[in-house]
Amino acid sequence: MSADIIIVFIILIGAVALFTRDKIPVDLSAMIIMASLLLTGIITPEEGISGFSNTATVTVAAMFILSAGLFNTGALNFVGEFLTKMTKQNYLKGLLYMLIIVGIISAFINVTAVVAIFMPVVIKMANRSGISPSKFLIPLSFGALFGGVNTLIGTSTNILVSSIAFQHGLQPFGMFEMTPFGFIILSTGIVYLLLTAKKLLPDRKEPGNLSQEFHLEDYITEVIILPDSKSVHKEIRNSPLIRDLDLDIIEIHRGDKNKFLPSPHTIIMPNDVLRVRCNIEKLKELQTREGIALKSEISFKDLDLNLDSSRLVQAVVTSASRLRGRTIKNINFRETFGATVLAIRHRGRLMRENIGNTIIIPGDVLLIEVKKDWLPQLRRNDAFVIVSEVNTFKERKEKIIPAVVILAGVVICAGAGIFPIVTGAVIGSVLYIVLGILTLEQAYRAIEWRVIFLLAGVLTLGIAMEKTGAAGVIASSLVSLLGSLGPTAMVSAFFFLTLVFTNFISNNATAALIVPIAIITADSLGVDSRPFLMAVTFAASLSFATPVGYQTNTMIFGPGNYKFTDFVKIGVPLDIIIWLLASLLIPVIFPF
Repeated sequence: MSADIIIVFIILIGAVALFTRDKIPVDLSAMIIMASLLLTGIITPEEGISGFSNTATVTVAAMFILSAGLFNTGALNFVGEFLTKMTKQNYLKGLLYMLIIVGIISAFINVTAVVAIFMPVVIKMANRSGISPSKFLIPLSFGALFGGVNTLIGTSTNILVSSIAFQHGLQPFGMFEMTPFGFIILSTGIVYLLLTAKKLLPDRKEPGNLSQEFHLEDYITEVIILPDSKSVHKEIRNSPLIRDLDLDIIEIHRGDKNKFLPSPHTIIMPNDVLRVRCNIEKLKELQTREGIALKSEISFKDLDLNLDSSRLVQAVVTSASRLRGRTIKNINFRETFGATVLAIRHRGRLMRENIGNTIIIPGDVLLIEVKKDWLPQLRRNDAFVIVSEVNTFKERKEKIIPAVVILAGVVICAGAGIFPIVTGAVIGSVLYIVLGILTLEQAYRAIEWRVIFLLAGVLTLGIAMEKTGAAGVIASSLVSLLGSLGPTAMVSAFFFLTLVFTNFISNNATAALIVPIAIITADSLGVDSRPFLMAVTFAASLSFATPVGYQTNTMIFGPGNYKFTDFVKIGVPLDIIIWLLASLLIPVIFPF
């Protein structure tokens, strides 16, 4: 092997290590990989930035805009009531309708957006029906993935693999080329979940209110500021009470009716009643502190915060959130959002102490007390998905038809071969803005820039692997090992390999790394590469065995109060079933 190949293999190993750890965001990891390749001189600057102008990157960005525009019209507001009605009649009936609806919509709209919009709807539906949300949220994520592999635009991975194929002189995927096997996956997945849901999905019913769910009762108390307190007439941020004990004041009662959420600049007055969050040790210290008195037998319930000036809500941190990798303190959460974080469900653990210094990751669930006036702004913020109540969009009936017609036009024109999907997606996005379906600012916010930078970064690694011959070395090794078993066995091996990788690292990163190897392997065997491409494409988007392989699984992990083993228990058998189906049917549907 040449020195360049050895360097690429070292960077490849580093890439896998970065992608399997959540300490560094995947988009930053991709940029580190790109920078490393540029630094070593293996790729040119033009090759390094080529991923940003790649048709896959542009198409994915445009599809994010189209997805957001359709949802902003309120076109799907009616779905929640329909699903609730079905679920009240029968759990499995409601589950069936949910899977069908989500599966169909996910075939044409980005699956992450589908889960984000349906998550609060499904939680509300479950609560109204007296069923635990944990019985619905894994099926919601899986159902979106089932649907996403039915069309070219269902997931960004489909578009990415099609683009890489085109770069290699192969035919790009047709809009509905994936549908025959995609429909088999959708049907099989629905039947599997209907048969196993009652037995394998956990039934973790939560308490009647969010305070009990996050177990805050022993961590919230109220203190009365006596006139002789050293904190009187001082700003909260400078008061001895805060400076010495590092308490978190979440509410102030001033007089009989005046209750408000304070800012760091609020002046503490005599006889103020402060609702504070603290641990047991600080509570003991409070009891001995001069100038304050503790109120006894405080009952902290959601009702307390649903009155007057504030509300208690539960929010999930999204994959595109600006909170990721930062802490509550260093983003100045209270002043930025007009709200206070009371607790965090982080990596499956419930945290009520030292949460200000906790590094936030996608999928974290925040219990937030927010001013009523700020709640609409919090709902609109793309850093969160509010799941404790349905975030319905106000219907804009005059925009629903144009939005649907434009999206349908993009799909039909791409499907009929009138023009490439990238052309249709860009034209559709421009029309959404010109017709006022989305503002320009909303369009910019709709794009998940994390995905864009991830795509641009991993594409450069694929270029480097082919340019240096590293992909050829891996392909030759695979052919030597499994080539005697025939191309069908090799397709099965690529599906299995991709399936394993995608459960632990980004689906797009997995596809970008494996597709060049798959194409070279097919050429080495002297067969059509289409079955290999389809094997990688389908497997990369079917991450069921872990909560970290696909971002929709991460999003529902906290709200469903799931454990890692829940995904293993229900996801591994499903992955095995689909792998066996793929091994048998992909070579038939997409012949060599």
